Amino acid sequence: MPTPAVPSPRRSAVEFRITTNHFPPAAPGRWARHHHAEHELLWGARGLLTVETDDGWFAVPATAGLWIPAGTAHTVESSGGTGFFCSYLTHAPEAVGERTTAVTVPPVVAELFRTLSTEELPDPVRARCEQVVLDLLRPVEVAPMVLPMPTDPRLLAVARTLLRQPDDARSVAQWAAEQAMSVRHLSRRFAQETGMTFEQWRLHARVRVALGLLAQGMPVAAVGRRVGYASASAFVQAFARVMGHTPGWYQSDHAGDAGVSSTAGTAA
Repeated sequence: MPTPAVPSPRRSAVEFRITTNHFPPAAPGRWARHHHAEHELLWGARGLLTVETDDGWFAVPATAGLWIPAGTAHTVESSGGTGFFCSYLTHAPEAVGERTTAVTVPPVVAELFRTLSTEELPDPVRARCEQVVLDLLRPVEVAPMVLPMPTDPRLLAVARTLLRQPDDARSVAQWAAEQAMSVRHLSRRFAQETGMTFEQWRLHARVRVALGLLAQGMPVAAVGRRVGYASASAFVQAFARVMGHTPGWYQSDHAGDAGVSSTAGTAA
């Protein structure tokens, strides 16, 4: 897999507080662990865009953006055909905390990001536009975004394998034997480090991978097989338990509606 250059802010003759790069749909890409001196916002994702920080593993949906505070070490991966925007801000909205988190990106903010990066605006106009962006970016609870990762190197290896190969059906006992751990020890450590049982974590991991595949337009039955379900009905039931909606709902216009309603703090 080719390793793209680490994205960095575009600069011009005038030092602006907000800049935006667009990464059009392309071959799979991976940006190794790095950090920026500025705050970073990944948004407008189409396809499967994932980010890993010390706060967990994040799948970035089209209905929200992922705020990465300045100095936060992170890796970014995109599947084939994934496109997204990357904005850099020297100032953070007061409402956004110091951890990697989901934020709303209303249509007006998306348009301002594009305008600030393509138009030669007078400094007073640019300052007003930037302030509107800061005023409208808000943290939001988005169920599919964050997946806590274990810290034990052996468990972390298992977790990363399951994210790469969500159809891997090995049992807890088989994973424990591979990592030279007892089933009881693996299960206890997994729960301590992620807040979920192994089976709960695997279910959530499969759903998060499935979200990216659904966003690419892959048929529901094919997504179900890709993430380890023998039948479409079993996949639909598991997906709905986690997300509260069927996979088809996320491929309909309702998913776009969720992005609007998220400005009021509902999950997208």
